[in-house]
Amino acid sequence: MISYKEAGVDIDAGNSFVEAIKPFVKSTFNKNVIGGIGSFSGAYELPSGYKRPAILGATDGVGTKLRLAIDTDKLDGVGIDLVAMCVNDLICNFAKPIFFLDYYATAKLDIESAKRVVKGISEGCKLADCALIGGETAEMPSMYEGKDFDLAGFAVGIAEMDEIDRTKFVASGDILVALPSSGLHSNGFSLARKVVEKMGLKFDEKIGEKSLIDTLLEPTRIYVRDFLNLKDKIHALAHITGGGLVENLPRVFPNGLGAKIEKNAIKTPEIFKIISQMVEPSEMQRTFNNGVGLVLAVPKENVDFVLNNSDGYIIGEVVQGNGVEMV
Repeated sequence: MISYKEAGVDIDAGNSFVEAIKPFVKSTFNKNVIGGIGSFSGAYELPSGYKRPAILGATDGVGTKLRLAIDTDKLDGVGIDLVAMCVNDLICNFAKPIFFLDYYATAKLDIESAKRVVKGISEGCKLADCALIGGETAEMPSMYEGKDFDLAGFAVGIAEMDEIDRTKFVASGDILVALPSSGLHSNGFSLARKVVEKMGLKFDEKIGEKSLIDTLLEPTRIYVRDFLNLKDKIHALAHITGGGLVENLPRVFPNGLGAKIEKNAIKTPEIFKIISQMVEPSEMQRTFNNGVGLVLAVPKENVDFVLNNSDGYIIGEVVQGNGVEMV
């Protein structure tokens, strides 16, 4: 007779893991969470105060940033990355994140490593003011090898129906304000890893005050609180992920409007300058955020308020036309 454990799946380890992460998960709960941990699904009471509420969802992963995190055993930030990549998309439709779920798949469950990841997810949820109400951990020995694992995240938010489509608010003359990224965030790592390999860079080399590996693995910045503080003063937001400014910014413009961006105004961290030594400028622009994590379209009369209540800075304006012109 063959047991499930002998086939590569340890049910007891999975149960122990659930017990180990309960304090992290509970730390994200708020008054809207219904029940506790261990039911068949997570339950959440919809917040009150909305006239025509709509539910929005976003899902994402961390990509090959995980390869670096696993290989260097630096797992504490990837959970924050996972939350960030989902909730930063939600706010672009003026949705406040309300709850989050995660999926963790691996060859063999390493409880201590998985705890570090889930602790990061809970920290990300607290930064995003949302509750971690459920998740799934899967041991799949025929699908993964060694210490490898993969992550997927699912965020749900709530918004007023008539506030979701931001293109109808953006107008010619709006000022474009950039909120800085914390680094590469979670995009372009296949290219970044190849550059590091080709240049022969060492992970312990210093980039400013931090090592190269800590610079690369800096968790993605979560912009939820910036959004909540500024939402009444802005017309639109664009999350700058894969595709860069040139592909993400036009998503918030109606037909006939585009952006004029001053390249020299962008504050570009050193890590992007290093990568650009081996990557064409056009490829840099469509692969990385290059230091800009979020762009706000702001009516001129509100620019001073936005600048005084954030770490944002002006990089351009909305103009007649289409696409993004870098000048």
